[in-house]
Amino acid sequence: MNSTTPAPTRSTRRRFGARAAAAVLASAALVVAAPLAAQAHVTATPDAATAGGYGTLTFAFSHGCDGSSTTALEITIPEGLASVYPTIEAGWQIDVQRDGENGPISLITYTADEPVPDGIRAAVVLGVQYAEDTAGETLAFPVNQVCEVGNTDWAEIAEDGVDPHSLDAPAPTVAVGDATSDEHGSDHSDAEQSDSDAEDMTDASATASTEASALPIVLGGAGLVLGAGALVVALLAFRRTRS
Repeated sequence: MNSTTPAPTRSTRRRFGARAAAAVLASAALVVAAPLAAQAHVTATPDAATAGGYGTLTFAFSHGCDGSSTTALEITIPEGLASVYPTIEAGWQIDVQRDGENGPISLITYTADEPVPDGIRAAVVLGVQYAEDTAGETLAFPVNQVCEVGNTDWAEIAEDGVDPHSLDAPAPTVAVGDATSDEHGSDHSDAEQSDSDAEDMTDASATASTEASALPIVLGGAGLVLGAGALVVALLAFRRTRS
């Protein structure tokens, strides 16, 4: 007895096509969601520096707090900075807090003149110098994002081996590397080059001076030779005339 497989009906094909389309859309949503989640953080760039070096740190965001507009950024300054200078930005007011009356800066608050809507990118900048002894360290800059409704405290620190982007609210970080020989040796190299140039100039001046002082002697000697020759010629001519 022969058995036959029933041909798929039109409704069956439609259901299969709908499920396939849904799977494709779900996969695409996961692919897009990953970079969007990374972009939802407050970031600091560049995220690498050298010990003893100078640079600027840009803190940027393009989101609010669950859709609420951003009104301020409170940036906590970590140990490991030799100096820090907030940069004046149009549309922002700056408040600086120190540890003690004349202590190091501990907190810098940028307050927006007008709330920054969700989905609009904004950034503030700090000028910094990294301490000489921070090579090999990762400095965290916790940022409290204050909004019209609520706030987000970007202060989580990833443990070793953990991707910071997997955290809900990671703190912006900067990895500090060893200072390059060019940075520490540039002044010495310039000084050595200047000394070398000075020695070359001294040698050239001495040579020129020696040549200049010898010139009158040479000319004087040549003049004496020519004068003696002329005298001999004149004497010979005189004797011929007498004879």
